Amino acid sequence: MTVGSQLKQTLACLKGVQGTLRVYSTQSREEEVGNVFNEALGTTSEVISDLENRLKKIE
Repeated sequence: MTVGSQLKQTLACLKGVQGTLRVYSTQSREEEVGNVFNEALGTTSEVISDLENRLKKIE
C-alpha cells in the first residue's frame, strides 16, 4: 500500500469520525459535553486539513 493510498484511507476514516462527533455534539443534552465534542470536531478538522494538504503535495 502506497503512502498516498494510506493517506486517503486515513482521511476517509477521519471524515467518518467527524460525522460521528457532529451527531454526538448535536444529541448531547449537557452543554459542557456538547462543547467537548465540538472541540474534538475542531481538532479533527485541523488534522483533516493538514492531511489533505500533505496528500496534494505527494500526488
